[in-house]
Amino acid sequence: MFFIEDSQRRTAAGRREHCGVFGIYGHPEAARLTYFGLYALQHRGQESCGIVTGDGCRVRPYRGLGLVPEVFNQEILEKLPGHLAIGHVRYSTTGSTLLINAQPFVVQHGGQSLAIAHNGTLTNARQIRRRLEEAGSIFQSTMDTEVIVHLMARYWSTDLLGALFSALEEVKGSYSLVFLMADKVIAARDPWGFRPLCLGAVNGAWVAASESCALDLVQADYWREVEPGEVVVLDGGGVHSHKPFTSVAPRHCIFEFIYFARPDSQVFGQCVYTVRKRLGAALAREHPLAGDLIMPFPDSGTYAALGYAEVMGIPFEMGVIRNHYVGRTFIQPSQSMRDFSVRVKLNPVREILKGKRVIVVEDSIIRGTTTRSRIKSLREAGAREVSLLVSCPPHRFPCFYGIDFSSKGELIAAHQRVEQIRDFLGLDYLGYLSIEGMLKATHMDQESFCLACFTGDYPVLPEADFSKTCFEAEGTDLSVY
Repeated sequence: MFFIEDSQRRTAAGRREHCGVFGIYGHPEAARLTYFGLYALQHRGQESCGIVTGDGCRVRPYRGLGLVPEVFNQEILEKLPGHLAIGHVRYSTTGSTLLINAQPFVVQHGGQSLAIAHNGTLTNARQIRRRLEEAGSIFQSTMDTEVIVHLMARYWSTDLLGALFSALEEVKGSYSLVFLMADKVIAARDPWGFRPLCLGAVNGAWVAASESCALDLVQADYWREVEPGEVVVLDGGGVHSHKPFTSVAPRHCIFEFIYFARPDSQVFGQCVYTVRKRLGAALAREHPLAGDLIMPFPDSGTYAALGYAEVMGIPFEMGVIRNHYVGRTFIQPSQSMRDFSVRVKLNPVREILKGKRVIVVEDSIIRGTTTRSRIKSLREAGAREVSLLVSCPPHRFPCFYGIDFSSKGELIAAHQRVEQIRDFLGLDYLGYLSIEGMLKATHMDQESFCLACFTGDYPVLPEADFSKTCFEAEGTDLSVY
């Protein structure tokens, strides 16, 4: 038997999230560096965070709800001694913001402690969980990550690595993982390489992180990516690489380039900033519009807008200004204050927009409601024409691998043609980047990406009840997915 260390054992409906992970071995201030690593990865999760440290004998966890600087302070970090640590920032896509679902999880088995942090989604977690519960396992959270440690417990009689290999052999879907025991840190990536995970070094210590921007902040030198299907052990003997799984064709999540990763990160061997500019340049070749200015809705479309403006020779302007001091919650206004949630974050610059033909470059349109309000604000500010160009194809299918559009009913392009979306948004012109143009802009093998959210071609099929929750409301024939 093993148990999860937690003071609040509550249930919730949470399941899928897009998160960030960080791990370090061999540094006397492991907790402090993990704090800064998570700070750099804050864009990947804002609902909860946690750090677990080890000193060779004991494992110490601390987790909380909120942003990294809200959860941790100097006093707390001083209570997390040790030369190795892992950390996690979580973004729940189902609204389950409870401490029981915060990571890293800490479990105990056979007198040993193990902590785990996970970025991704396991597509067969429900099936495995049912089987384990029928065999007597008792789950303490609602997160798919927990099935990994329950599977490991079944094989723990051999050794840690053997148990990990056996557990990961059973799970399917996306995962970039960091584990911590008292004397080692382990990083693992699924065979398809859906989510990014990289390695670096600082002052003789080894670091693993979701993105290279976390390495930059702790002044670690980028070494390489954890390869798809690779398990890397960081301990007193250095770095040990294992490749226990059958090789498959990689399927990197292209949405990391389009939206999720920070532009100063290196992901899948490419600079995100550069790729986004190339996406904008590809838009210029496919949709060469006449206009008075190019603008983004900061900050998501900024770099593609720069690429578009550079090719077209049209001035780049910041037509709306972002309020950087908007918190995660605020007092709700009265109904008479229309579109408050949009205007409190982005405010148009009327002097720039009035009477102009405005070309907006955006990274994506998911549901369309926020975009519609933003376009309306440009019209109200006096824009004569408003065109919108999107630096990826239309999102028509749910993502099963950890992105925040898990239901087809949430996707405007799943039910409407481009012309209908254009009219709904109140645009003069709407253009999407083609799949071919998007792939070419990556400068990578075009077969190495997961394009399921655009094409419906899923590289890893989810279990039946997992996909049913995403499709049943639309009356979709599940047999084709």
